[in-house]
Amino acid sequence: MNIYVLVKQVPATDKVKIDETTGTMKREEVEAVINPLDLYAIEGALRIREIYNDSHITAVSMGPSKAEEVLKEAISMGCDHGILLSDRAFAGADTWATSYTIASLIKKMGDFSLIITGEKATDGETGQVGPSLAGQLNLPIVTYVGSIVEVRDDYIVVEREIEYGTEVVRVKLPAVISVVKAIGEPRLPTLRGKIRARETRIDVYNLESLGLNREEVGLSGSPTRVVKVFYPRISREGKKVKTSTPDEAVNSIIQFLEIRGIL
Repeated sequence: MNIYVLVKQVPATDKVKIDETTGTMKREEVEAVINPLDLYAIEGALRIREIYNDSHITAVSMGPSKAEEVLKEAISMGCDHGILLSDRAFAGADTWATSYTIASLIKKMGDFSLIITGEKATDGETGQVGPSLAGQLNLPIVTYVGSIVEVRDDYIVVEREIEYGTEVVRVKLPAVISVVKAIGEPRLPTLRGKIRARETRIDVYNLESLGLNREEVGLSGSPTRVVKVFYPRISREGKKVKTSTPDEAVNSIIQFLEIRGIL
């Protein structure tokens, strides 16, 4: 069973800057880490391998060359291989262009059984790449997966967390699933895993090797447009009231609230 796990490199801080011209994040100016929710996707893939021993797990990421770091981390946790989609033409991609590029890679790679994603990325909070990827590959998708129940050659049974409880879903393979934290606490990298990660070569695919047109990827291929970027102004104005008795203080507060239409 060939399993692809999508991982993303995201800013390690919430103090990010936005390019006001393009509306895209300036990622090169902040420290980056693996998306925390993607760690659960890795854990889900490793748990499937424990059920279905004959499984090969490939971590896939799209980003600049330094995104190899998150793939190395995924390998140190137990993934077998890593693939990086990296090209200046891919920069500024929205969820549609991102999923289109990843779908192009997976079509090129051929045979696979399962694609696993995290619930969402902490820098975008959209959760759209998994469903969009499934749509572009014409695959079934199960979202909010909290438990792997059964794995077979041609299907997988999972528990899906919903608002009022859980659903047990059996889905035909190949398929896409997105997992939530209930899948299990992500395991830590091992020393042996770190050594293997250092020795494992990351395959890198660019625009040319995928055979894509520049207009279909990155910012050029993104239908989402940021029309305005602004930073909200937070201002707090206080008023000091001097009173000599508690009654005067209460009356001042009541008057303040009445003027603002609260009372």
